[in-house]
Amino acid sequence: MIWQGELLFIHVASTASAAMAELDEATLFAGVGVEGDRYATGLGTYSKRPHIDRQVTLIEVEVLETLARDRGIELPPHEHRRNLTTRGVPLGHLVGQYFCVGDCVLYGGRLNVPCLYLETLLGKRVFKPLINRSGLNCRIVLGGTIRSHDRIEWCDPASLDMSIRLANEATPLELPPEA
Repeated sequence: MIWQGELLFIHVASTASAAMAELDEATLFAGVGVEGDRYATGLGTYSKRPHIDRQVTLIEVEVLETLARDRGIELPPHEHRRNLTTRGVPLGHLVGQYFCVGDCVLYGGRLNVPCLYLETLLGKRVFKPLINRSGLNCRIVLGGTIRSHDRIEWCDPASLDMSIRLANEATPLELPPEA
């Protein structure tokens, strides 16, 4: 894979339905989530159904720009409820792949599925326009600090310690919810 993207925005919410707070940097904890985020602390809307593939969520800014251009729907980064907003990252191709955000390593779990809860929370008709482009749910394989404008790039699995890879790959990917 030859591409390099950029982390534009980092957001967390302390509890379900709380406004997303923008951060310049954040700590990612392997196997847990983003420090201060509702899902890392078990206070998110879907926390009762946890899965390793939902430790951090990403969405492409290109999707937000397309919604505004083609549908007239403004969905700024603090509203989409994903932790990381990227540019130039082919999220749809990263399911089952390792990739780096700064010095952290993530593993693409499954494509995110939009929910009607977001539509209700925002009062914007975003459910259907976000089908098949609602972002990527990921595992945090190697934690650390990430910062706005960090590079994002594919990570060669052979560059990772074998014990880390085996532990990560022992847990199967999460299946998407049934329609």
